Amino acid sequence: MKLAGIILSAGESSRMGRDKALLPYQGSTFLNHIISQFVSRLDPVVVVLGHHAEQIQSSLLSPPRLRVVINDHYKLGMLSSLQQGIRALPDSVEAAMFTLVDHPTVGAATLDRLISEWQRTRAALVVPRLGERRGHPVIASRAILGEMLRLPSDASPKSVVGRHRKQTLFVGVQDAGVLRDIDLPSDFDALESR
Repeated sequence: MKLAGIILSAGESSRMGRDKALLPYQGSTFLNHIISQFVSRLDPVVVVLGHHAEQIQSSLLSPPRLRVVINDHYKLGMLSSLQQGIRALPDSVEAAMFTLVDHPTVGAATLDRLISEWQRTRAALVVPRLGERRGHPVIASRAILGEMLRLPSDASPKSVVGRHRKQTLFVGVQDAGVLRDIDLPSDFDALESR
């Protein structure tokens, strides 16, 4: 049951005004914190970089399971980075958990719950839900990842998720981190003051 991880960290962080990957969190950085959470559970873990790739890569933890890929076309948007991450997965991977670098506060217990629900059901998609709102990270089967890989550059992965709603396992969680998108300086200030 080979489950990989994909961490998307290629964007320009334009609304934050500095690289979100390098923001401090729990004695680490956003990106290194997520890497440490993922590599203890998933194999391999692919990190997709783009904007300021060299600077961010030089700051990374480098555990054996980590693969770093560069998306030279990151300005095309998140889908281009997801597709780059999917291409980097070995053929033996059955599914992948993917997340965004601006969601560092998801708890370890939530990750474990999502993984165990995927292992139990092998659902095409496993999506955390807090109340009625869906969040991250998401686990997608190899078939779903293949559909995302075939999307045109102007499409959204949400279109694939929407088509497979009946094959989606929504996992109710009490973890606000699945919805907490640290996108603006005010979001980061609120996170620091918690």
